[in-house]
Amino acid sequence: MDNKKIMVCDDDQGILDVLQMLLETEDFTVFTEINSPDVINQIKQNSPDLLLLDLWMPLLSGDQVLKQIRQDEMIKNLPVIVLSASVDGSDIAADAGANAFVAKPFDMDDLVLKIKGLLMN
Repeated sequence: MDNKKIMVCDDDQGILDVLQMLLETEDFTVFTEINSPDVINQIKQNSPDLLLLDLWMPLLSGDQVLKQIRQDEMIKNLPVIVLSASVDGSDIAADAGANAFVAKPFDMDDLVLKIKGLLMN
């Protein structure tokens, strides 16, 4: 599990900071992106091994971003975990093509297990 790269996209800087700090303690390399329209370009530049994606964001919602990823030949196989405080978030995430869903407020241990599970495949 040496230095896998994880990109985190959320419109809340506080969540980005917390996730970056926690994931770095798990020895992941972390990139954060607060502007959802920039995510696709960032993925292509940084080639993350996994994306953590918030569902409800201004401009482009997480499911819109995810649908774009799944239609892009270069990055369509990227594992994506969707984060959301919404009760129907898991359905929306699954419909858009997410590999996993984590409810907010998230349990960090649960999130790390899901990340490691997807990266092991």
